[in-house]
Amino acid sequence: MEIKDRYAPSPTGLQHVGGVRTALFNYLFARSTGGKFILRLEDTDRTRSDDAYVQNLYDTFAWLGFGWDEGPDCGGPSAPYIQSHRFNLYAEYTRQLVQSGCAYYCFCSSERIEKIRQEREAARSSESGYDRHCREIPADEAAHRAAAGEACTIRLKIPLGETDAGVPESTKFNDLLLGSIEWKNKDINPDPVLLKSDGFPTYHLANVVDDHLMGITHVMRAQEWLPSTPLHVIMYEAFGWAPPVFCHLPMVMGQDGKKLSKRHGATSIDEFRRQGYLPQALINYIALLGASYEEGKDMYTLAELAERFSVEKLNTAPAVFDYKKLEWYNGQYIRMKGDEELAALSIDAAMSADLFGATGREPDAAQRALYTAAMPLVKERAVFLSDIPAKLGYLFAEPPLPQREEFVPKKADVAAAIALLDKARAITAALANAPNDEEAEILLKAFAKQEGLKLGDLMMPLRVAITGARVSPPLFGSLRLLGADVSLARIDRARKYLTAQ
Repeated sequence: MEIKDRYAPSPTGLQHVGGVRTALFNYLFARSTGGKFILRLEDTDRTRSDDAYVQNLYDTFAWLGFGWDEGPDCGGPSAPYIQSHRFNLYAEYTRQLVQSGCAYYCFCSSERIEKIRQEREAARSSESGYDRHCREIPADEAAHRAAAGEACTIRLKIPLGETDAGVPESTKFNDLLLGSIEWKNKDINPDPVLLKSDGFPTYHLANVVDDHLMGITHVMRAQEWLPSTPLHVIMYEAFGWAPPVFCHLPMVMGQDGKKLSKRHGATSIDEFRRQGYLPQALINYIALLGASYEEGKDMYTLAELAERFSVEKLNTAPAVFDYKKLEWYNGQYIRMKGDEELAALSIDAAMSADLFGATGREPDAAQRALYTAAMPLVKERAVFLSDIPAKLGYLFAEPPLPQREEFVPKKADVAAAIALLDKARAITAALANAPNDEEAEILLKAFAKQEGLKLGDLMMPLRVAITGARVSPPLFGSLRLLGADVSLARIDRARKYLTAQ
């Protein structure tokens, strides 16, 4: 049997961590078994569905770097893969359930249903959902009223063991991760609507019909959908279809133990992308939320994850989203990038930061070359792509001069800082022309020893004069990129600043 699973989002919002993890696990499961991964758009909520969210879905997965074998954008044998294009199918299959006695016409108005809800609330009744008022209307009478044009919905008849002879009082199914599950039918949403009065299907109907017609063998989704599963199993039985294998994934929680949401930080993939995360870091980290692959190994390529994935490696407990751990992954992947690739990945952030001059200006050839050459200075400490331009402003424009105290080493004064700058100036050209950091360090250490100076004291005012800050990217590399003339000019500028009264 060929494994077929799917990601079936509703295009009513941006793609977020939970949805992407569901998609990723389905993708990995299909790849690990040699099966097919399908995308289906469940756009039955016409008031909230938006084409902008569909585009966001496509853009998100293009950026993440993995996709599907069948879907709205690439077609396949079960097309169309958009539920709003399949409405005739749902009406046809709903009529089958009515004819078999597994569903019925309901003529209750929304006003009546609301009145029942309010009466129960006033009486503090534990009852909820539909009161099955139309369930016992004779089938011929109901069909005649519907054919005459009376407004109606179609509801699923949930089996009730205490009234339906030979019908069990509960629904059972097996979950690949959670094991055997039994749900009392009386606790299932009472006779839910399958087809609305405007002919639109509800989520439950369209979901079950499409999974069957598309040959879905495994439904892998978040545990929040677990209460819907008994209802879906009843629908499969009503149609006479074998249900797929279910696997309900552990929830993703914040550090406070509550479901991950915006109050914990970024959750949409767009937000992570804007903050300067790399897709490889997100995939690597999200794949480990509720799963383990190999003892002692943290970093995986997408291909390695697919090779190692199995349901047995999933956890039943909720996964906790740790932003600090994700930051660690992002830093690791930044350090793995080559200089040219890292420069290309962060160039948009540099332009947004106006690193190259006017607002949003693209770099000229010389600026681009300098920016690329500066990558080794920042990649070891960068956590986000946005960190990179923020650390390199001094290379593209004279940095603002800080307070005089910033130039002064411990147990020294401004006069001492000026004297140290004068000493450093004498060797700056040699440092800027050194072929690498190692040679520059040898030169400076020898000079400091010769002059009887502490190396740290000598470097402090020089660093501040060159970069504008005590904490900066490596000094030797900065001198080399700026060149001797610019470096000397900055020392002279700083000295003039320090000596001015």
